[in-house]
Amino acid sequence: MVPTANLVAFALAAFALIVIPGPSVLFVIGRSLSLGRKGGFLSVLGNALGMLPAVALVSLGVGSIVAESVIVFTIIKFIGAAYLIYLGVQAVRHRNDHTDASPAAKIRPSSFRLLREGFIVGATNPKTIVFFVAVLPQFVDYAHGAIPLQMAALGMIFFTIALASDSVWAFTAGTARAWFARNPKRLARMSAGGGIMMIGLGGGLALTGNKA
Repeated sequence: MVPTANLVAFALAAFALIVIPGPSVLFVIGRSLSLGRKGGFLSVLGNALGMLPAVALVSLGVGSIVAESVIVFTIIKFIGAAYLIYLGVQAVRHRNDHTDASPAAKIRPSSFRLLREGFIVGATNPKTIVFFVAVLPQFVDYAHGAIPLQMAALGMIFFTIALASDSVWAFTAGTARAWFARNPKRLARMSAGGGIMMIGLGGGLALTGNKA
């Protein structure tokens, strides 16, 4: 397995990267502002679970193929960007559902749906694969062998730290939404703001360079 010194060094590097607000944090904040704490936490969990395919691909050596292929990278990037924009548009469209008395408006997204949507966002973030391909090998001790297991262990450390950090953001944004819920108009603007944030995030992802 990975030597303890390598694990600690990678955990510190991962923590320093994760705590800086990035696409995942903006996604979580947008979802929490639109859906509340529960929606935010489920989006965090789904987004984190979406990292696991990337961890598996990198551990098996397939991740480098995706990272080095401009075509595959671009396809994944645009799928993720389009999906983020779709979620943002849905949040803006349904910003007034909390004041709508119709049966359709009272139907909240299921927990499975929220998990699934978060998973898709996490799985279609090509920068996750690029990060794992570029950073994980630097903390692997090749003299110890079992390279795939070492890669997987490092990936799970990143997964755990990201899950904990993003949960804090979800709680914070969800709490802010609860305060805004005291005023229906304020809450509608807050929900729309969360949707606009996701639309902007999707647009930004689509416009970034191939391997930026």
